[in-house]
Amino acid sequence: MKHLAIALAFALLPTIGIAFEFRVTTNALTDELRQNSLLTPLAEAEEGAPAAQDVIAAAQADYARLVAVLYDRGYFAPTVSILVDGREAATLSPVQPPRQIGSVELRVTTGRPFVFGTARIAPLPPGTQLPEGFATGQTASTGTLQSAATEGTQAWRNAGHAKANVQSQSITAHHDTGRLDVDVTLAPGPRLRFGDLQVTGNERMRTQRILDIAGLQTGTVYDPAELDLVATRLRRTGVFSVVALSEADTITGGDQLDILAQFAENKPRRFGFGAELSTQDGLSLSAFWLHRNLFGGAERLRIGADISGIGGDTGGEDFDLTVAFRRPATFNEDTDFYVDGQLSSLEEPNFALDRFSLEAGIHRYASAQREYTLGIGLDIADTTDAFGRRSYSILTLPLGAEFDYRDDSLNATDGYYANATLTPFLNLQGSANGLRGSLDARTYHSFGNAKRVTFALRGQLGFLVGPSLSEAPTDFLFYSGGGGTVRGHDFQSLGVDIGGGNTVGGRSFLGLSGEIRVKTGDKLSIVGFYDAGYIGSEEFPDASSGDWQTGAGFGIRYDTGIGPVRLDVGVPVSGPDTSGGAALYIGIGQSF
Repeated sequence: MKHLAIALAFALLPTIGIAFEFRVTTNALTDELRQNSLLTPLAEAEEGAPAAQDVIAAAQADYARLVAVLYDRGYFAPTVSILVDGREAATLSPVQPPRQIGSVELRVTTGRPFVFGTARIAPLPPGTQLPEGFATGQTASTGTLQSAATEGTQAWRNAGHAKANVQSQSITAHHDTGRLDVDVTLAPGPRLRFGDLQVTGNERMRTQRILDIAGLQTGTVYDPAELDLVATRLRRTGVFSVVALSEADTITGGDQLDILAQFAENKPRRFGFGAELSTQDGLSLSAFWLHRNLFGGAERLRIGADISGIGGDTGGEDFDLTVAFRRPATFNEDTDFYVDGQLSSLEEPNFALDRFSLEAGIHRYASAQREYTLGIGLDIADTTDAFGRRSYSILTLPLGAEFDYRDDSLNATDGYYANATLTPFLNLQGSANGLRGSLDARTYHSFGNAKRVTFALRGQLGFLVGPSLSEAPTDFLFYSGGGGTVRGHDFQSLGVDIGGGNTVGGRSFLGLSGEIRVKTGDKLSIVGFYDAGYIGSEEFPDASSGDWQTGAGFGIRYDTGIGPVRLDVGVPVSGPDTSGGAALYIGIGQSF
């Protein structure tokens, strides 16, 4: 009782912050040992000096941590000593620590490096690739050993043996020769097939629709990649906040393994709003209302409204009302059905347009990175431009493909992205038959220390085949200038000059943009950019007959965690009109 009272008394004393000297004395791996030691952040703390109890606790925890680091680097006969003012940390009590600590010294003798002698993992399915370092004569790393065992087990799981595991292992260190003999025996277990998907946790979502969306084929050979795909299908509905798939403990029917699916549902309704500001384009406001699970089958209804051009130099204010309906897994688990409706009133610099469109079609998820669309639509519009006022109606057959191999869609640093559309259209009244196409391709590459410098390149292509400029649907023509094409120039400032001071859109478009993004801190980046745009009256770009404009500038980005806040300042460099001043662009996410 006496000792317990003394211990409690010390424990209840107010902790006293201390600053201490930390030294690492070793024959190898000095930086790595320092980086992995729990004492390092305590010794380097600029604010809030650590208490003595914390220093002793960190030192005692370091023994196992640092031995693990040494084992991973092939040193299986090390000695580790941690001296707190000359006393071994293992002998000190964190309950009754010294009142002051002046220095802590980490002394490590690594001993000789070990290499693999026998390096065996068996049995393995044909074609299994173990880590290159797991071989006789290679450095005997525990990390390599663990990776080899994991690769072997995963290879059996990929071949349908879901219950594969390590049955036994023999690991012997020969200190006289510096060799580590490893003999691991795997137990593949039986080759299994998928059983039933057992669903729990759903409240509003119907179980049968979950099964339809998941698309798990009972009776097919077990494949962990298929389970990942099932989880992806369920998550992309947006209905669930949690999707957890696990394998049943027991095998049924001789070779069938049920999959347990647990869910937590999001709130079905959601609303949001956004804003973007440009000195030329003005203020843009947007809002939406969303229902994630309209009829209990993950049907999604989104109603959105946008107002743009407020206070800008883009011709006037534009209004846009959209209604979008999505039903996942309509034709199969990877094909959605959609219906989109749009009502627009646009007051652009070179034309005015009132338009109603309705489109229905399918959206196909070919993989996690590739998507395709096919639809049929109706466009009805009334327009006023340099050719006068007219009305037209067209029937469209839009086709689209999207490849997204970026590491982050809002703040990409590596990878590439491409979006291509082809829209054949049939004239019903007031236009002509034709074909409109577009391509948006982007690539990203980062390099340097911690990949702090990123090169981003973008190319855009547009073409319109069939109708003449006067017959073409007004919103099918192309313009250049503004935040989405050439920053620094006025919005839609480059088109086709038809004389008399009148400008209309072109039938061909080419856009090129480049950015250098440099991180100056954890959150802040600076950006330099150069944009170029081409508009021609011909059906396809022909650099000799159209007009070019270019713009350049700089910007800053602040990373919010959900995407960078963007501020760009651009000025015109070349083009038919370079009299404008600097333009400011503010938004969320990178410019491309």
